[in-house]
Amino acid sequence: MCLLVLILLASIAELFSIGAVVPFIGVIADPNSVFQLDFMQPFIEVLGVKKPEDLLLPLTIAFCCAALLAATLRIILIWVSTRLSFAFGADISINIYKHTLYQPYDVHSNRNSSEVISGITGKSNNVIYGIVSPTLTLLSSIVLVAFIFIFLVSLDPNIALLTFTGFGMIYSLIIYSTKVRLNRDSKRIADESTNVIKALQEGLGGIRDVLLDGSQTIYCETYRSSDIPLRRAQGNNLFAAQSPRFLMEGLGMLLIAIVAYISAESSSSFADSLPLLGGLALGAQRALPALQGAYNSWAQINGSIYSLQDAIDLLNQPIPESALVGNSSSLNFKKEIVLKGLDFAYQDDDRYVLKGLDLRIPKGSKIGIKGTTGSGKSTLTDIIMGLLTPNNGSLLVDGVRIDSKNLRSWQNCIAHVPQTIFLADRSIEENIAFGTNIGDIDLDRVKDAAEKAQLTDVIEALPEKFSTNVGERGTLLSGGQRQRIGIARAIYKNAEVIIFDEAT
Repeated sequence: MCLLVLILLASIAELFSIGAVVPFIGVIADPNSVFQLDFMQPFIEVLGVKKPEDLLLPLTIAFCCAALLAATLRIILIWVSTRLSFAFGADISINIYKHTLYQPYDVHSNRNSSEVISGITGKSNNVIYGIVSPTLTLLSSIVLVAFIFIFLVSLDPNIALLTFTGFGMIYSLIIYSTKVRLNRDSKRIADESTNVIKALQEGLGGIRDVLLDGSQTIYCETYRSSDIPLRRAQGNNLFAAQSPRFLMEGLGMLLIAIVAYISAESSSSFADSLPLLGGLALGAQRALPALQGAYNSWAQINGSIYSLQDAIDLLNQPIPESALVGNSSSLNFKKEIVLKGLDFAYQDDDRYVLKGLDLRIPKGSKIGIKGTTGSGKSTLTDIIMGLLTPNNGSLLVDGVRIDSKNLRSWQNCIAHVPQTIFLADRSIEENIAFGTNIGDIDLDRVKDAAEKAQLTDVIEALPEKFSTNVGERGTLLSGGQRQRIGIARAIYKNAEVIIFDEAT
């Protein structure tokens, strides 16, 4: 509502700045004619003007003030619109990230991360620059054009109607001819932006093998095959949005020249037609950018519509019921974990990875699960941790069935050491206390966990000790050191169940 009020105020100020030019030019050309106008009499009396020439200074000041006020309000409008657009974009990006993080493990395992990263970064930016900001510009442009049209009709209805009808028909023709291509390029931008990130992740994520195999050319070509169509589509949309401006500016100048010629031919005095010409010229000078701004906004919206759809799809991801429970306290685990009649098959796969499995694990026991590759070892541990939901059967802890209502409480009891340890580009201390705010980290617990994981001697030999940064994905550490940080992380959690997945 505040933005709409600001748009109206800015449009009214523009209208006053245009309207002030008529008496201003009139008093320069023929002060006496302006002095005798009926609507000027109240102002003349208030100002105490005695002769026509004395109107020049007040009208000059009024014209300058109106122009400055209009410019100030437009700047404020741009500032507010920009802040609103980027605040809206931040909300979209944050909510996409939130909805994505809360998705079940099977959703993440079946999805390409490039799609999500592209949605959070590139496509949320496309929504800001291609949807939100252009929509606000379109709204303000429409309001401004309407006010200018009303003013020009008051000056000369025939010329105003002819001008706006002509410009409207030209823009309608341009819209009709570009709409299909804008939509096609919009889809290409949405698709290729995901492929570009995918190519980057694959090339940089496997950089050791890329360097070892000398396969840089292959990955560069993969990136190139996505980046060129993306840039070309972006360029097409930018050209379609901006190119009509120069045509319309030329037609606007042509219109002013024709009106000036007709006025000069039909008027006995060029001075009589000068205020009208000035008003029409300034009105056209304000209206044309507004019309182009409206069309440009329309083109940007259509060029980003598929990115918006992708962002909406990510925003519409349902958050599981278990995630809405919040960080509850740990389950009171005392006796045993029981798997009863467990069946599990992955989506779109008729083959059961686990079938009719019964298993009892007493608390305090140490067990190992062995089997051939693909026999379901990792799947079983994922079910125990509540990351996967069995098709049939149940997981019970002390006789209590684990479901969406108590899943978080059960997971609070578990620590996991995976096959591949993920390390953030942060300090050793933060990686051991992974998922804990830096101000809440218990350094004594960190040191105790490191001692039990046989890391203390290594860490104490480092210049910054526990504050040493491990690099992206722990590249500054050896494979064994990364594994031990994973073990220390599990110990720091002080969990009642620790699961090692191939952590030999």
